[in-house]
Amino acid sequence: MSGTDKTTSFADLKTMAVNAATLAEIAPKREPKRDALGRSYATGRRKNAIARVWIKPGKGEIIVNGKPVTTYFARPVLRMLLTQPFLIADRYNQFDVFCTTNGGGLSGQAGAVRHGISRALTHYEPELRGILKAAGFLTRDSRVVERKKYGKAKARRSFQFSKR
Repeated sequence: MSGTDKTTSFADLKTMAVNAATLAEIAPKREPKRDALGRSYATGRRKNAIARVWIKPGKGEIIVNGKPVTTYFARPVLRMLLTQPFLIADRYNQFDVFCTTNGGGLSGQAGAVRHGISRALTHYEPELRGILKAAGFLTRDSRVVERKKYGKAKARRSFQFSKR
């Protein structure tokens, strides 16, 4: 795999997570952040989408904007994005997720929810921070659409040149 290749397999993520787990033992201990109902809250962002995420121990139910995840995110790829933090941390079907999201499209919202779930997991169990950080789930993906410039058809595309 080259240095510019951004795709990683699940096995590679697991290896990075194990390496991060050894680093986590050296790091200072953090306190869990939970509300009176035993939930942890975090905000996730991706493109122009923002997700407010609450997690609590449960049986793996995910509710997005009042709808089940299979209804809101119909594409399996988007649902897979949401479960990645749980799979990396070996916490699959152990937490219920309630989130509200707005802005952007479905892909951006799914990325925002994944970011929010990862951050909420670190608030609930601070020892998971190293694993999730090594997998890249705590980093906000800051790529947004470039703005349109004057004198251009789009952000960079020029108008068609006419010789006559």
